[in-house]
Amino acid sequence: MTIYLDYAATTPVDPRVAAAMTEFLTDPHAQANPASATHGPGLRASDCVEQARSLVARLIGAQPPEIIFTSGATEANNLAILGVAAAARRARDAGRQPGHLVSSRVEHKSVLDALKQLEREGFAVTLLEPDEAGRVPPEAVSAALRPDTLLVSLMLANNEIGVLNDVASIGRLARSRGVLVHTDASQAVGKIPVDVLALHVDFLSFTAHKFYGPKGIGALYVREIARPRIAPIQFGGGHERGLRSGTLPTHQIVGLGLAAALARDETARDAAHARDLVARLSRELEEIPGVEFNSRPDGVPGLLNVSFPGVEGESLVTSLTEIALSTGSACSSATREPSYVLRALGRDTELAQSSLRISLGRFSTAADVDVAATTIRAQVARLRRIGGDLRGNATVVAPAVV
Repeated sequence: MTIYLDYAATTPVDPRVAAAMTEFLTDPHAQANPASATHGPGLRASDCVEQARSLVARLIGAQPPEIIFTSGATEANNLAILGVAAAARRARDAGRQPGHLVSSRVEHKSVLDALKQLEREGFAVTLLEPDEAGRVPPEAVSAALRPDTLLVSLMLANNEIGVLNDVASIGRLARSRGVLVHTDASQAVGKIPVDVLALHVDFLSFTAHKFYGPKGIGALYVREIARPRIAPIQFGGGHERGLRSGTLPTHQIVGLGLAAALARDETARDAAHARDLVARLSRELEEIPGVEFNSRPDGVPGLLNVSFPGVEGESLVTSLTEIALSTGSACSSATREPSYVLRALGRDTELAQSSLRISLGRFSTAADVDVAATTIRAQVARLRRIGGDLRGNATVVAPAVV
């Protein structure tokens, strides 16, 4: 059986969540559209949606009307960024520059690609460099703000190395300048305590499948006072307070709601469990000569990013046939390019290409970690031998053939 160590890409659905969704799907009285308010089944579906909305809001310290359901964090990120730009474009006089947005070079592709689209449409974008740990310093954000800055968008927890940004300080300084703040909290919600009021953010994106809920459902928190400054980017029946039209997937929302309720009760226990396992794995991998750790112990629980000089990451992953892990973000893995996050941190191409992202969670065990560590050590040694890298602490270069 494959050992699953790719929780940062997607967590397994908790059996309690799956059971609740299955029950809702099979109940003949629970099949109505939640927008059908003219009959009992529709009202029941609507009640279930609103109960889930309350559970989701409670997880992040929001009010239920501030939760906008989306298909996931990618859509939520796009709605926040493109929606703020759309509202600003409508509000500004014809002929004036559309406005300015601030973000960083290590954001998720759904943020970076949305910003690239806005640049094509005439908006100005500043992408900040992270520090050596991967964080974006608040003082760098402050220096980047301009009179026409509309939005700062910075992730709460990095999806490749797990480092946490000081979003609360950034939120305070941006708000003092009248600038909206968005954070992609996909890798944080359900893993660490998240409170939108303490973070001083106007928009916060997250998705169920990062904390043991189903794929295909997420949410965008929209601070009530910021609602006039965001516009819809898709149109239809005016669902979700006019911000996200489309029939609501009731069973998925039920799953998201229960996953949120479980996370609220179990986040501390899950985090302690994940940190213990990562510490155990780190101790095992430290025995590999030349190993370099790209993540930090004080980052998001359960995520370990590690590089093995002299070994190509894709070859290593391919050789680990009984372990499911990745070389970086699942949303970028198809490109086979070195991690742009690690490159932004100053790692050279070779080192960035030799990295693994190992992520653990609620259902991981110490036995999983031990098997994974033993297998990784063996395969790194094998691949180094094949490549002629006999390193202890340095690379041995074979003599030239004459």
